[in-house]
Amino acid sequence: QVQLVESGGGLVQAGGSLTISCASSGRTFSQYIMGWFRQAPGKKREFAAAISRSGTSTSYADSVKGRFTISRDNAKNTVYLQMNSLKPEDTAVYYCAADRDRDYSGGYYHRQDGTYNYWGPGTQVTVSS
Repeated sequence: QVQLVESGGGLVQAGGSLTISCASSGRTFSQYIMGWFRQAPGKKREFAAAISRSGTSTSYADSVKGRFTISRDNAKNTVYLQMNSLKPEDTAVYYCAADRDRDYSGGYYHRQDGTYNYWGPGTQVTVSS
């Protein structure tokens, strides 16, 4: 089992940048595909980005592609989401998630929140206009 804890959220002005992190407990972090999802007030949780176990494959929602970068450091048991050119519509609680079971599928399965076995409690990101 793995426990996930996000950090690094906060308040940033539109056009600014922020990097959020998700630290994992345990010694098997490299066995998990990792994803970032977000949920804005009154909206459903949506996919943002995913990364394969080795970090060589990534996928992004169209709404963040070109602005956000997902990466991971398996030696530090941490996954990151670097967010640039932030917009007010990026305001949300950001969650990291881990999938132990499937082969990486950035085109479909790892864009679905039901694919993931474990979730962090989330970190708030607020972008002011």
